[in-house]
Amino acid sequence: MESNFTSPSNPVGFWRRLGAGLLDAIIIGLPLLLITYIITGNTEDNLVTNIITSLYNLLVPVFWHGYTVGKRIAGIRIARIDGDPVGIGTMLLRNLVGGIVYVITLGIGIIVSAIMVAVRQDKRSLHDLIAGTYVTSDQP
Repeated sequence: MESNFTSPSNPVGFWRRLGAGLLDAIIIGLPLLLITYIITGNTEDNLVTNIITSLYNLLVPVFWHGYTVGKRIAGIRIARIDGDPVGIGTMLLRNLVGGIVYVITLGIGIIVSAIMVAVRQDKRSLHDLIAGTYVTSDQP
């Protein structure tokens, strides 16, 4: 366990997290897909889109205090359990290592994470546990 563990305040459940992800997909993902399609003429396995999306998910929360556009609209953000700001290392653990776990388990890890967010009191998923993070609400 984390050495400076504190109980997460205002943890956010599955539906708000999903809603924030859908907002990011609509507001950031669709325009990006359209722009890269116009430039490359390709919609499948577009390396440019994948790189930009990965950088967005990695860097925006670091520079915007745990928010992405979708999370900001939903009033939620990524926070570290120890209270420190979310950094590059934290986001690499959360996105890259968490993603590897989900791929290695052939998607079963995603299902387990959804169940964890639904039933755990602290609403932490596998990638939250890996990175020492949780998702919190701006409102109590």
